[in-house]
Amino acid sequence: MDKPIGVIDSGVGGLTVVSELIRQLPKEEIIYIGDTARCPYGPRPEKEVRAFTWEMINYLLTHEIKMLVIACNTATAVVLEEAKEKLSIPVVGVIHPGALAALKATKNDQIGVIGTEGTINSGAYHRELTNINDNVTVQSLACPDFVPLVEKGIFFGDVACKTVTEGLKPILATEIDSLILGCTHYPLLAPLIQEIAGEKVEIICSGDETAREVSALLYHKDLLYTGDRLPNQLFYATGSDSMFEQIAKQWLLLDEVTVEKIHLT
Repeated sequence: MDKPIGVIDSGVGGLTVVSELIRQLPKEEIIYIGDTARCPYGPRPEKEVRAFTWEMINYLLTHEIKMLVIACNTATAVVLEEAKEKLSIPVVGVIHPGALAALKATKNDQIGVIGTEGTINSGAYHRELTNINDNVTVQSLACPDFVPLVEKGIFFGDVACKTVTEGLKPILATEIDSLILGCTHYPLLAPLIQEIAGEKVEIICSGDETAREVSALLYHKDLLYTGDRLPNQLFYATGSDSMFEQIAKQWLLLDEVTVEKIHLT
């Protein structure tokens, strides 16, 4: 079907999912909205997260998307089930795929989850993991200082190293052997997180699994694009388009990225 996939996130973090979508589904067109002006969503009340998320969804619906990917973990925790009920198109979140990947990876059933305050306080990963396997022990930790680093494009260096080291201390003191990056911003810090966590801890980024789930749904619902046109990827940001463009080029390995600034309110 020649319609785009819509992707929403609180900021640039969802580009980690887009990167996998482009790699796994190179013919598909993607329309992405990053609510960079109001990022992060993690500390916000659930009512605000719901309102902001629906503003992005409603904007994408005007583009006749064939599928919605909620690439923000906080928004997934708050809105996913509601969106599935209300929308006539398939809706995919990032929590279930991330949980599945961690359950495949763990050898001692000790799984760690780091995310924003909103995601961790929702208990969404804990519920998802234990619903699938009630033998696992889940250690959850909010790391609120990580998203601001990513939104500023600080992925390495002394400041990033100090922030990530301090943030991970409590969870690395446990027996976890796999760590879910429960925020789509965090994979941009994945090399640093892996270095600090050490080889014994497998880092789980939900982007890979989410893209696989999207691919499988498109196939089973006969929504895959099978033509030969070159895909046109569209990016919208509510905040700085120049910072978004810089990070998008770096993460997506593209020479040119067109970012349009929009207002959702």
